Amino acid sequence: MKRTSIGGQSVLEGVMMRSPETTAIAVRRECGEIVTQKQDTKSLSARYKILGVPIIRGVVNFVEMLVSGVKTITDAAKMYDPEDEELEPSKTDKAIAEKTGKNPMDVAIFFAVIIAVVIAVGLFFILPNLITGWITPYVDSALGKNLIDGIIRVAMFLIYLFAISRMKDIKRLFGYHGAEHKVINCFEHDMPLDVEHARENTRLHPRCGTSFLLIVMIISILLFTLLGWSDNWLVRIGLRLAMLPIVAGVSYEVLKLVAKYDNKFTMALRKPGMALQYLTTREPDDGMLEVAIISFLAAEGKMTDEEIDALAEKYGHTIDGSPVQKRACAADTEEVVLGANE
Repeated sequence: MKRTSIGGQSVLEGVMMRSPETTAIAVRRECGEIVTQKQDTKSLSARYKILGVPIIRGVVNFVEMLVSGVKTITDAAKMYDPEDEELEPSKTDKAIAEKTGKNPMDVAIFFAVIIAVVIAVGLFFILPNLITGWITPYVDSALGKNLIDGIIRVAMFLIYLFAISRMKDIKRLFGYHGAEHKVINCFEHDMPLDVEHARENTRLHPRCGTSFLLIVMIISILLFTLLGWSDNWLVRIGLRLAMLPIVAGVSYEVLKLVAKYDNKFTMALRKPGMALQYLTTREPDDGMLEVAIISFLAAEGKMTDEEIDALAEKYGHTIDGSPVQKRACAADTEEVVLGANE
């Protein structure tokens, strides 16, 4: 197999693919047209050597993916429906932007990231720790309490994934997630990058964010055990929050290690994360694969913009397979293109 550093993310009716130099988004709009947005991006760990050091680069990558993930979701929603007023920054965001001299959308994204982090930390770290404190008053072993805390954390994570995987809108999003994996697997197996060959590949991939999150859960159990167990709840939570960057950094290195080598040991380590991807991916239809292929090729950067546009036109059709009605799409196309260049 050949390897690629290109990774991706599913978005509203589309896929984002990111290479070390370029981030590309492809979205199929309601009329069937596929629109693309491409931006030059370069990780901070690639710009500054100190940030590329193992463990540190994992922390940097995690923060960058949080920010770019929220921005990607917003950009994709705008591409799908440029007239959606709900995507506009709030009055508060605009007021803060005016006082700080920042872009209102950047302010909105900043607060969205903060809210997402607070919810995730509260749900998967603080709440499990509280529950553990309530149900283990007679457990004297710090190791035992930490193991129970970890088991509750993993259980809540699995329940959360199972619950959202049953939602109708999320099922389609997970279909695009499967398309992203199939296209990357198709490329890495050195197969022609078209729908027919992409369809043959598995929808699972060792570098998936789902696998990363499971690794985070497991690494957190191991590292938090080293902290012991304080009876003071604030001290206990404070120490764990302080350890989260190290957990993220170590987890990133483990993910890269098990994805890099194909042997019995690394393949055994991959299995739990790969199995979990059956919850967060679904078998995509051909239309989803088309969108993922365009996004991948745009991020790869070997095709010209004109060639990408031609392929997008070739793949343009509605969900039921009927051809794109150009007139229905033309009204908003200019807005999408202009927004991509800002």
